[in-house]
Amino acid sequence: MSRALITGITGQDGSYLAELLLKKGYEVHGVIRRSSTFNTSRIDHLYRDPHLLGTKLFLHYGDLADSVQMIKLLYDLEPEEIYNLGAQSHVRVSFDIPEYTGDVTGLSTVRILEAVREAGLERRVRYYQASSSEMFGAVAEIPQTETTPFHPRSPYGCAKVFAYWLTVNYRESYNLHANNGILFNHESPRRGETFVTRKVTQAASRIKVGLQDKLYLGNLDAQRDWGYAPEFVEAMWTMLQQDNPDDYVIATNETHSVKEFCIEAFSRVDLDWEKYVEYDKRYERPAEVNLLKGNPAKAKKQLNWEPKVTFKDLVRIMVDADLEVAKNEKTFQEAVTNKK
Repeated sequence: MSRALITGITGQDGSYLAELLLKKGYEVHGVIRRSSTFNTSRIDHLYRDPHLLGTKLFLHYGDLADSVQMIKLLYDLEPEEIYNLGAQSHVRVSFDIPEYTGDVTGLSTVRILEAVREAGLERRVRYYQASSSEMFGAVAEIPQTETTPFHPRSPYGCAKVFAYWLTVNYRESYNLHANNGILFNHESPRRGETFVTRKVTQAASRIKVGLQDKLYLGNLDAQRDWGYAPEFVEAMWTMLQQDNPDDYVIATNETHSVKEFCIEAFSRVDLDWEKYVEYDKRYERPAEVNLLKGNPAKAKKQLNWEPKVTFKDLVRIMVDADLEVAKNEKTFQEAVTNKK
């Protein structure tokens, strides 16, 4: 039984990756931060899934700012694979807390890679670093590939560039099987509610059933390459199964604007988006990334990976999931009101 360690296991990608690895027969260990409230909602179902009964999922308290705990974990677990998905991952928020973002998004990579060396695992472990299309920022070319120069436009993007080059450096310096997945935007019903795609699909659904009146957004003209998160985590796993480590762009090679996303989401619930979406300058970034579009040709050639879920299907999947939640909330509210 292979053993994997995932940082950020309670996030969107971490939950899908844990699910994938468990189905493949892995023993999965995840690092979670101590909190006064439970934050495991995205992975709770893994303990109840009848198809996964008998699988092994273990959670460990830790923090990406704590190198000592990471060293202890690696000594104890000796995982064959490490997936570093944990981060302060909200680009707009990174402008408000740049030091913290640099610490847990950038410096955490040093802590993990050094922990690998301290535990003597550099010849045995395979490491995945969650890199980001935000590293390209003010893009030098369209579409972006593995050789496109970086020009990050946020503290988050800068921290990811730091982590990217550290991963390359440890690969070249210590012969570590270290890989960078340069993932472009990838979404799902498990996307955080403060990210623009989920804000849109959740708002469209809540407006449809009468739980919300308006949706306030920033730059509607920003264009992104949006894919489906479960497909993207398959690419992560596939990278670590290769004989040689490398860096890969994972994307759809299509670009759509925030406005297009709104049109598609609201039309799914038979609403005119222009009647409900309003501009709010508070959601603008100090430095904007106008267009991201990735070419996954290398991943297709070397990993035999390519996206299958289309943009329209992605929006449909997200809206339908949020609409079900909104309907249940509406039903509950009406039941409470009728009891009164």
